[in-house]
Amino acid sequence: MTAEFTARTSFTSDRRTPLRFILSHVRRHPIFAVTMMLGAFSNAGLAATVPYFIGQAFSALQGREANTLAVVGNMAVAIILSQLLRALLQVVRNFSAEVFAQRIERDVRDELYASLLGKSMTFHDSVPVGEIMARVTNDVREMNLMMNPGVNLIVGSGFFLVTPLIAGFLLHPLLVIVPILFLVAYVFVQAEYVRRLTPFGLHQREAFGHLNAQAAEAIDGLQVVKGAAQEGREKASFAQTADDVRQAVERYGVQEARYLAVLLLGLALGGALTLSTALYRAGEIPLGSVIAFVGQIALFGFPVFTSIQSFSQAALGYASARRILQLMNTETDLDQNAAGYSGTLHGEVTFEHVDFGYSTSGKQVLYDVSFTIKPGQTVAIVGQTGSGKTTVTKLINRIYDVDAGHVLVDGRDVREWSLAALRSQISIIEQDIFLFSRSIADNIAFGVPEATREEVEAAARKAQAHDFIMSFEKGYDTVVGQRGVTLSGGQRQRIAIARAFLTNPPILILDDSTSAIDSATEDKIQQAIYAASEGRTMVLITHRLSQIRWADHIVVLRKGRLVAQGAHDDLLNTSESYRRIFARYEGVASR
Repeated sequence: MTAEFTARTSFTSDRRTPLRFILSHVRRHPIFAVTMMLGAFSNAGLAATVPYFIGQAFSALQGREANTLAVVGNMAVAIILSQLLRALLQVVRNFSAEVFAQRIERDVRDELYASLLGKSMTFHDSVPVGEIMARVTNDVREMNLMMNPGVNLIVGSGFFLVTPLIAGFLLHPLLVIVPILFLVAYVFVQAEYVRRLTPFGLHQREAFGHLNAQAAEAIDGLQVVKGAAQEGREKASFAQTADDVRQAVERYGVQEARYLAVLLLGLALGGALTLSTALYRAGEIPLGSVIAFVGQIALFGFPVFTSIQSFSQAALGYASARRILQLMNTETDLDQNAAGYSGTLHGEVTFEHVDFGYSTSGKQVLYDVSFTIKPGQTVAIVGQTGSGKTTVTKLINRIYDVDAGHVLVDGRDVREWSLAALRSQISIIEQDIFLFSRSIADNIAFGVPEATREEVEAAARKAQAHDFIMSFEKGYDTVVGQRGVTLSGGQRQRIAIARAFLTNPPILILDDSTSAIDSATEDKIQQAIYAASEGRTMVLITHRLSQIRWADHIVVLRKGRLVAQGAHDDLLNTSESYRRIFARYEGVASR
């Protein structure tokens, strides 16, 4: 399986099946697993002493011996001490179980997040963000709950199934018949219970994922919803999805209600009382043994009643583990190629007969595109909307890989480069600027986290951003809203340009990055970009006439095909497609 980036290489979980995946994470924390097991064993063992001591007390009362009260008193003290010890050990058990579950949740979430970072954009284009978030948050949380209280109760209740078997045999060999019959029936009932629950649990988790995806999409597009006055329709659609989740949970609850182990407990108690009484009447056991044995069988009540929750939680956790694995095991079409070439980039870019189409849409975007950008050259890529201009830039730093042909950087196919080395030397400023909900300084220094404040400010000055940043009360420490919504379009673009200036890349790509900037500010930024272009390769996607004229070389695309290339004056004389595009831009500029 390939991935753009990998993390936590010191630990690799077993991703072949959900069970192997869960066990591989369990094995990472053996100490807490052992202390949880010991706590569960001591809980069952010390719980079993209570009916034993009570039986001994009744046997003493039945004998009417002189020391009866002393024996009864000793049994009472033994019960108190054993339960105090039991309580102490349960603190250790529950603490271990909680730490155990929390660490597994952390490890799975870290592993899943690292896996998502390693997926290609093709993957992220095809999977809704809300669905991913449901798995990162709720499904991982279900794995936590599967371990505690789920597995914690299953393990603890498992020991409660063993103690009546041992105690019955010690009291009288024939008494072992009842717990054996109960155990056989109990195992069969629980296996059938889990088998029925699992698909309903998976459906419940999937329904919640769809709900989360729809909610995330609606919130992300809230401005469109309000602008089109479609709140009512969206509300009705979401209500239907929420009702689907309700129905999935109810169907799961119906399966939980069909729980037969409670009936088995009643049959076991009746059988225990009948058999032990018969042995008592036959003189095989004393009355105290009858009480002790029935008390031991009553211990089956703990696994019977907790199993409704514990096995249900285990089924949900297993279903969640399966959904998490589906996400992590989805192969991406890009790889990190850590052993690839990682030298200093000089800036030559060559497209050789490149074909490309987005797999999500199934539509080809580029057809047999070939051109060369020399080191230090400024190239403008122009064309009508949908001609493939932005796609060209995404192939240079391997956001996507070509379907046919080659993209070369410094004479090497980009697939031969170490992905980290390639991308760290290429900066792209897009029209749709993404800013994190962090301070302005952190956003500028995102690509160079070790940058000093002086370097951050110098980059902001070059991008004509320093003045408006200092107009904020907290200056560079101002925290911008999600995606930078608290800033204007021009302000976001200047911060993005400052971020690119700080990284000082050999190749700088500007994808219509000054579209939201007024003419006065653009003139200043144009000067900064011109200064920044010295000694580096620059690729411009723009409809600004000043930038098109300024370019050393112009590539003209039409419907995904390269129809012309050359200098501005030459193209005006030789290319009808370029003249139409330039005339349209010129008309827009004149208006």
